Amino acid sequence: MPAAAFAVAPGGVEFEAKITPVVIISCILAATGGLMFGYDIGVSGGVTSMPSFLREFFPAVYERIQSHEAEESNYCKYDNESLQLFTSSLYLAALTATFFASYTTRVLGRKHTMLIAGIFFIVGTVLNATAVSLLMLILGRISLGCGVGFANQAVPLFLSEIAPTRIRGALNILFQFDVTVGILSANLVNYGTSKIEGGWGWRVSLGLAGVPALLLTLGAILVDDTPNSLIERGHLEKGKSVLKKIRGTNNVELEYMEIVEASRIAQAVKHPFKSLLKRQNRPPFVIAVMLQIFQQFTGINAIMFYAPVLFSTLGFGSDASLYSSVITGAVNVLSTLVSIYSVDKLGRRVLLIEAGVQMFISQMIIAVVLGLKLDDNTNNMSRGMAIVVVLMVCTFVSSFAWSWGPLGWLIPSETFPLEARSAGQSVTVCVNMVFTFVIAQSFLSMLCHMKFGIFLFFSGWVFVMSVFVVFLVPETKGVPIEEMTERVWKRHWFWKRFMNDVYEKV
Repeated sequence: MPAAAFAVAPGGVEFEAKITPVVIISCILAATGGLMFGYDIGVSGGVTSMPSFLREFFPAVYERIQSHEAEESNYCKYDNESLQLFTSSLYLAALTATFFASYTTRVLGRKHTMLIAGIFFIVGTVLNATAVSLLMLILGRISLGCGVGFANQAVPLFLSEIAPTRIRGALNILFQFDVTVGILSANLVNYGTSKIEGGWGWRVSLGLAGVPALLLTLGAILVDDTPNSLIERGHLEKGKSVLKKIRGTNNVELEYMEIVEASRIAQAVKHPFKSLLKRQNRPPFVIAVMLQIFQQFTGINAIMFYAPVLFSTLGFGSDASLYSSVITGAVNVLSTLVSIYSVDKLGRRVLLIEAGVQMFISQMIIAVVLGLKLDDNTNNMSRGMAIVVVLMVCTFVSSFAWSWGPLGWLIPSETFPLEARSAGQSVTVCVNMVFTFVIAQSFLSMLCHMKFGIFLFFSGWVFVMSVFVVFLVPETKGVPIEEMTERVWKRHWFWKRFMNDVYEKV
């Protein structure tokens, strides 16, 4: 039985909205884009720690690890630009694809953009699983990256626009939850395929990415586009029909008229990217960009990309390092459930600030333990200290998973006005991919040169971003998506100075 929810509009008027099965199923299907993204993040670290994979595509790294020289540098075993390029090429492709995705999201709709993403994912999976050369492997990663660019553009917008206001945060976080499930699934698959004799286990790991790729493609075919997107593209009756369907009521006139008005303003904007630079769009633009930069400089992707490699560096055996990455993946999933439960109860700011404290402390402890116990040439880390490192990594991952992970995507997707929403999401994804690429391409080299200091580097960024949240990130809990300007930005102590009542034509 659907539960009733009401979104409060200006003047005390309420939008009637039920939490219908159609909404839940549509969001689950759309969120599989996150499953694919997460699997891509998790699988790369696992296969790059498999000797058979390294022997075939990165022989220099394989020989270094097998030789006595590998034992002489605990921090530099895996420092190789080509190996980093295998991981980071996906994010460079996603960066390029997101600009095309902005156009398709606006012109073709959220639904068809997700379908394009699914097709790219399928092509990339086939290329990777059948790769016989490094070029073929990189081309596969590039195709997957294009899928990430299109999916990360469309899915958060789809979830934010289709969800009732009361549970918008929880449903939007389904995307990040699926990212964490994808990472855990990749870790489990890698652990299993590493046992396969004959040296082809990595092909199974890369090939199983086809499962979430097919789920996303199927989901994109089955779901309706959002009312906001349909109305923005001139399909008024279809938009109204879908709105009634997803809200579970015929009493949608007030919400429908609000979307129509937002669409009218959006259609007056001829250059959406230029509109992002308008003074009244500066607050959500600045926050969206900074959240993406800060999200990557927590250091989370450095850990999730290279968890098996990192634990191997810390002295864990091959099996133990994969097992430890499975543990962190499981913590990631369970902690994201905390965010789904609490984001619409406690709000966005509480989760971000609490997590900042937790991440800072855990990274400082990791840095101290590594500084005392793991030298460049010797490993004095006892089993107890190794467990401490794993526990602190889990503490760090858990706090990220209920804060900066999901909220880094949720807040930008719900704060831009409709006329700038597609362009704003495109910039959000673009900035995220730029800094994801930077971290992916540089982490192993940074670990080699900075050693334990890399965790001090990331903890310093965590402190800075926490201060940013305290002073500049407003609370958006329970605010209808088309009313952010009136109820959030015009009331914020700092951002209100950028607001005005006139929408210029751009």
